[in-house]
Amino acid sequence: MKKQKKFKASFGAGEENGAVRAKKHLGQHFLKDETIAENIADTLSYSGYTKVLEIGPGMGVLTKYLLQKDAEVHVIEIDTESVAYLHENYPALHGRIHEQDFLKYDLSQAFQQEPYAVIGNFPYNISTQIVFKVLENRDLVPEFSGMFQKEVAKRICEKEGNKTYGILSVLTQAFYEAEYLFTVPPSVFNPPPKVDSGVLRLRRKEDCSLPCDERLFFRVVKAAFNQRRKTLRNSLKSFDLPDSLREDTIFGQRPEQLSTEAFMDLTLKIQPYAISG
Repeated sequence: MKKQKKFKASFGAGEENGAVRAKKHLGQHFLKDETIAENIADTLSYSGYTKVLEIGPGMGVLTKYLLQKDAEVHVIEIDTESVAYLHENYPALHGRIHEQDFLKYDLSQAFQQEPYAVIGNFPYNISTQIVFKVLENRDLVPEFSGMFQKEVAKRICEKEGNKTYGILSVLTQAFYEAEYLFTVPPSVFNPPPKVDSGVLRLRRKEDCSLPCDERLFFRVVKAAFNQRRKTLRNSLKSFDLPDSLREDTIFGQRPEQLSTEAFMDLTLKIQPYAISG
């Protein structure tokens, strides 16, 4: 088994918040621990791409460590106050601060089809949407890492057989190897959130193509977990499958029992009878 890298953890060190005020409606919690910021910057390999996109840099506590890496760092920030702070304090980012809403940003055109990594201390209120957007653009994103609410980070990395395993787990792990790295306490943020945070890393699989219809795969996974307490025989009734197929033993299982690969096999079984859309 490959030995995992040990991450430094130094809780309690802090830095002044400076001029930027955390805004609740943007889900801002500014990281103030330098060591954790450095640890997060170290989660990327910086191999196979030359550009890194940081989401929601705030006052740049993570950005400063990214700028020390051998990569062209870009940041995307919707908060005008943070943008002004970054312009003033990080001249190295000149021309690479994108004042945009990440969820509305056209990532396919961001770097002229060049590969790039995505990283950040993600706002809890849009973190799941960020993951789905990365999945949509996975052909250009070989690595993705950052900080989420611990519960969400654990869910993304969870394996079958656990209650927290769900739609996000299956869809992410269909294309990426997911690894939960370390937990971060509320005390290292200003203002402190009410829950622990967790840092994860996603590395795109060498072959991230699916053996089945992709849109149908997404539909099957979502339909199955939308009624997760039911067996697949019941939760997938809307697909109007023939009784002969529904007698297959896989349909007697509940969704949390199926691995990502098993969901692909299930989709292949359904594919001749379903219209993707």
